[in-house]
Amino acid sequence: MDTKWVRNSFIYLLILVAAIALFISFVNQGSSKEPGSMKIGEVIQEVKKGNIKKIDVEGDTLTIERYDTATKSTSRKEPNSNIYQVLKDAGVTPAELDKISIDVKKPPEFGNWLGLMAQFLPLVFLAGLLLFMMRQAQGTNNQALSFGKSRARMFMSNKPTITFLDVAGVEEAKQELQEVVEFLKYPEKFAALGARIPRGVLLVGPPGTGKTLLSRAVAGEAGVPFFSISGSEFVEMFVGVGASRVRDLFDQAKRNAPCIVFVDEIDAVGRQRGAGLGGSHDEREQTLNQILVEMDGFDTNTNVIVIAATNRPDVLDPALLRPGRFDRQVVLDRPDISGRKNILDVHVRGKPLEKNVSLDVLAKQTPGFSGADLANLVNEAAILAARRNKKSIGLEEFEEAVDRVIAGPERKSRIISEKEKAITAYHEAGHAVVARMLTNVDPVHKVSIIARGMMGGYTRLLPTQDRYLWTKSQFEDTLAWALGGLVSEELVFGEMTTGPENDIERATGVARKMVTEYGMSKRLGPLALGHKEELIFLGREIGEQKNYSEKIAEQIDEEIRSFIDNAYNIAKDILTRNRAILDRLAERLIRDETLEGEALERILSGDTSGPEPETQPQLATA
Repeated sequence: MDTKWVRNSFIYLLILVAAIALFISFVNQGSSKEPGSMKIGEVIQEVKKGNIKKIDVEGDTLTIERYDTATKSTSRKEPNSNIYQVLKDAGVTPAELDKISIDVKKPPEFGNWLGLMAQFLPLVFLAGLLLFMMRQAQGTNNQALSFGKSRARMFMSNKPTITFLDVAGVEEAKQELQEVVEFLKYPEKFAALGARIPRGVLLVGPPGTGKTLLSRAVAGEAGVPFFSISGSEFVEMFVGVGASRVRDLFDQAKRNAPCIVFVDEIDAVGRQRGAGLGGSHDEREQTLNQILVEMDGFDTNTNVIVIAATNRPDVLDPALLRPGRFDRQVVLDRPDISGRKNILDVHVRGKPLEKNVSLDVLAKQTPGFSGADLANLVNEAAILAARRNKKSIGLEEFEEAVDRVIAGPERKSRIISEKEKAITAYHEAGHAVVARMLTNVDPVHKVSIIARGMMGGYTRLLPTQDRYLWTKSQFEDTLAWALGGLVSEELVFGEMTTGPENDIERATGVARKMVTEYGMSKRLGPLALGHKEELIFLGREIGEQKNYSEKIAEQIDEEIRSFIDNAYNIAKDILTRNRAILDRLAERLIRDETLEGEALERILSGDTSGPEPETQPQLATA
């Protein structure tokens, strides 16, 4: 039973009883002020005059009948007094008493109690009302009254936990944190050698790479309590609240040691001090100062480890990163092919898969995917299989899920004219043919003219391996592949459309980096031209500082133009020489909309022997 409901019901009952007692009290008081009422002295005088016929006594209330009128009057005597004794003390003779009839009725048992309730329950009512108002105020303002308390969520070690077996693709980070687990499990082993437990570990990496998951795995492996809080939860409109919450959080951690305190998005409060004046900046800096003091104020035998996560290490205060506070920085990057396969293996556990599903192929199709992206990929595939009323998840669902994660769901309801459909088909066919004929471009995996998201169609490549270094020839072939759609449109239709807008933008960006960042221009040489400020791990440019002359700027533009023209000519030469393949691929795309696998390879290889294999029918999504 809900104790809060029982407590409130008791208060409501108390208020109801007090209200009834007040009503009775008012009724009794009101009855003494009726028009037919008499004072006890008047009754005695009338008895002496012989005008009273009968007196009915009920408790302290007197009902009087007179000889001269049929209307009865009322009066009240002193509480607990005897009517005979009252009349005798007032000088009424026995002869006068014999002339009147006095009828004394026994009062009801609860009469006295009712009188007491009428007298005392108003006070009880006021006390109950005050108590009720205080409890209501406490309930509605509970957050306001406890704004200085820490809002960290605590996960106890006796509940089902996440371990390192649930984390894949970050083997180096797991090895680094394995030592932290041993510190928490066997502190005496390190204390015997004079080793000091690390104060904090900073997890750095792009969003979705598993920083929060890995920190919970550390707590699960060590079997210790885990406090989780976000950096933004320290920030409050009241001055000093952030610092108060930090103190309360570390007090809780010390009481539950050994334990782990995880602060997500620590850059919300850990930004470099002195960045602003007044207002929230001062409050945020006070919060940071309290974090610095608390992390430096641990006893050597206090087994509390702070794990923080951020994707903006460039903005953190240097005092936060020094040894003694965050002793270690662990970088979690996006997983490679092997890591993606292991992550997919973790997320497909317990899910029924068809025999044609190959996690190796899926890992190759998802370069640049983070752990969160891969988890979303598996979930999307399971949802698609359920919508298609299947009992297991097949390769078709995973292929569709990859496209959905990259570009969005299919827009089959989008109605386009036959001419636009032909232009889109030749555009994507141009990309595919150029990519197939160049040695430094990954193999073509799938071509589709079905609109997804903002794209009218797409050509997807299947990387054979992850690349960490790019050569000049690879860049040049990539530029030619990017311009393949533009060249195909011009070659077939004799004019350009707005379709290649994104291709041109990407090709120009790559060519500019080749000239200004990678030193791949023979004319300008190995020079870094222009100082760029970027958000680490987010890949976004904040601004560029121009550190070269106008003459060099002109040469940069000429070199970019040279790379783009060279790529354009390569793409045009390939499509001119393979016009038959281009036409054949475009016609099949117009008919089937999507090509992949053996059917796509036969067309790109120029194999015209025998009947063309039919493409696999595309399952409609619900």
